[in-house]
This record gives sequence, C-alpha cells and structure tokens, in this order.
Amino acid sequence: MVVDGWLARAAASRPEHTALQTPAGSWTYAQLGSAACSGAAQLAVMGAVPGTRIGIALPGGLHFAQALHACLLLGAVAVPIDLRLSGEEQARIVAGCEVTVDESLGCELNAPRALSLDGGHDLDATAVVIHTSGTTSAPKPIELTYGNFLWSALGSAVALGLDPRERWLCALPLAHVGGLSILLRSTIYATTAVLHERFDTDAVLRALREQDITLVSVVATTLARLLDAGLERPPSLRCALTGGGPVPAALLQRARAAGVPVSLTYGLTESCSQTTTTPVAEIDRASASAGPPLFCTRVRIAADGEILVAGPTVAPAAAAPDGWLHTGDLGSLDVGGRLLVSGRKADTIVSGGENVAPAEVEAVLEAHPDVLEAAVLGRADPRWGEAVTAWVRGRGDVELDSADLMAHCARALAPYKVPKDFTLTDEPLPRTRSGKLLRKELI
Repeated sequence: MVVDGWLARAAASRPEHTALQTPAGSWTYAQLGSAACSGAAQLAVMGAVPGTRIGIALPGGLHFAQALHACLLLGAVAVPIDLRLSGEEQARIVAGCEVTVDESLGCELNAPRALSLDGGHDLDATAVVIHTSGTTSAPKPIELTYGNFLWSALGSAVALGLDPRERWLCALPLAHVGGLSILLRSTIYATTAVLHERFDTDAVLRALREQDITLVSVVATTLARLLDAGLERPPSLRCALTGGGPVPAALLQRARAAGVPVSLTYGLTESCSQTTTTPVAEIDRASASAGPPLFCTRVRIAADGEILVAGPTVAPAAAAPDGWLHTGDLGSLDVGGRLLVSGRKADTIVSGGENVAPAEVEAVLEAHPDVLEAAVLGRADPRWGEAVTAWVRGRGDVELDSADLMAHCARALAPYKVPKDFTLTDEPLPRTRSGKLLRKELI
C-alpha cells in the first residue's frame, strides 16, 4: 500500500507551522520541504537511488533532519550513525552503507525546489535501519518500514492524544529509535519537534519551563536529574513519556508529587519504539506498569514469562516463525491487560535453584531514600550456584551501610532474593547511550 508522503502533506497543510526547533534555529514545514528537496538532489548527484543505504553521520539537528527527509523523499534507506560511538564502531556501520553524509547537504530555504515533494511512501518498503543499543551484544541492524513508523505514530496518538499545537521535546539520540520516532511522528502529525543534540539538564529544564513543551521523552536517569534540578509543575507539559528501562516506584512517586505527569512506556527497536504506553487519561491513577499495548499491537506472555509482541509496528525480519517478536524480556499482564516488566531472560539469576529477577531487587534498593541507583547480578558461588550481588551508588555525600541495605531488602523480598554481597560506589553505574543499565560490565 502506498500513502501520501508525510512531509508533502505537512508542507501542504501547514506550510508556515514550525516543523523543527533547535538551539541553532528553526524551520517551518515549507522550509523543511525545500531543504529536503535540495538535499535529495544532492544525494542523487552522490549516486543515491531508491533503495540506496545512506549513512547519516550528523549531529541531531536541522541538517540531520534534512538528510533524513531527503532520503525518504528519494526512496533511499536512512541509516543514522551515533557520533558517540568509537571510530571503529562507526566504521562497521558505515561499511554497510553505499553513501555517507557527514556534512550539511546545503540548501537555500527559499530557493525553487530542485525536486518535487510529490510522491508517496510504500508502507512495506524499508525506511530506516536502526542499530540496537547493544546491552547484551554488539549493535545489530533492524530494518524498519514506513508502515512500522506510521502504525507506531497512530498508536502513540491514541494513547497520548494529539494536539495540533504539540511541541515534543527530544533530547534522546536520533540514531536510536526513541529519538528518531519523535522526529518522524511529528512530521506525520504536522506538529513541532523540539530537538536538543544531547541531554543537558539545564537546557531541558529551561525548555520545559519557558518553551510551551507539551510532550517530552526521558529515561529514568534523566527524569531524576530534572527533579534534582528543581523541575516542578511544568506549565504546558501534559506528558513525560518515560521508558528505556525500569522506572523505580520511588522516582515515579517523586515525579507525581512534583506535578510532573509521567506516562510509563515499554518498547524496543524491533517494535519501532513504543509497544505499551500508559494513556494520558490514566496517568494520575496509573500503577508502576508500563501500560496496555498500543491499540494496533498485541502482547502476550509465554509459558516461561517472556514478553511476546505482534502487530504492524514489529519489524518484518524481527518476528520468529511463529509470527511473534520474542523480546527476551520477562513480564506479566495484570487483569486490565497492563504490562509489568520484570527484567531480561538473560539477566535472570538462579540462586539455590530459585529464579531472581535483578530488576525487582534493583527497584527495592532504589526505593531506599539514600540510594541513587543500583545494579544487581549473579556471581558464581560454590554454595548457591549464583549469589545475588548488588552494586549501589549513594545519593550525594551520604555514606551507605551494607547491613542497612540488606535489612531494607529483607523487609520487601523473599530471603533468596536478598543480595548476599554489596559493593558501594561513588561512580555512576555503566549504562548504554540510551540509559539502559549494563550489568555485565560490573563483573
């Protein structure tokens, strides 16, 4: 099925509406359309044709957006490259591309368009190749189609609502699906994406207070930084979409006490970002679940507790022969069909014959008022097989006590889940660029 081009529709319906706002400047949809057309012409000169894989090695701003839309206009496949990767890591991604854009394609925003915006998107065609963040292995390429992004945008709009005055703040990497989806959804909706190249607490705090931001996407660590910096009752914000890993219940309670409307979400690159999301209408009374599936998505729990996902947001090559995406995550569904994520299958600790989910123990530790963050994993042990072991970082200059932490865990957990050993640290725990905990690096 072919649909009208997203940028063409937005440029025709709202030509003077701000498409992109960045610290370096803003473009309307008419200007973004002109930039994309001239960029597509430049890519054609560089040898790009429909289906060509084009690496985009640019900071997350106006010129990245131009290159991305130029690829889509041309029918080429965009391959965002995270500039924070090492040279060797970037080189491996570039090796799979036929053309690489590492500087501005150049454009005159008011010049006659070199190409027409007319043309559509084949929903079955690959639009973008995203490389996973590599929490358990080297990053792998995931081919996402136009249909994946369109259904994801529709499902997100049903869950979060859609205001024509939407201003979605993105301080996530555009080389990852969470950030890139904001840019593309905003085009599909013909609303405004406010792009920050990186997360800077002061800059994001200022935007939330002064720039009429209605939606923002964060992870638990960045939400905590904003609250630490004094975020309270942002005037225009109707939803802080929070995911990328477990969100401690204490952090959720703290955000709500500060008047920050948090919607928890669970998603994967393979399902084009959001899979389940707490609807805006349920934010005030929602539990710590990641919400129900998007209306276009199906979620079920396998016999071993693994979360399985199906539907039009799932990358075609990611589904197993049984038709389901096997996520590798563990969870359960409550009576209302809301997803509770308990951890990764690969992270499960088997201690004395009992299964322990590290994320559950981490959540208990992070509920301690003196704990900023925690990581839990299994360490080989001759008696238990694996001993539950915790790395804990304190809040501020507080001095943590292992015996106190053990007693705290014992009040909330079965004995076999209580860590048998604690490592107390002042250093930040290792995480991916998207905020996911890297437990294995602690061994």
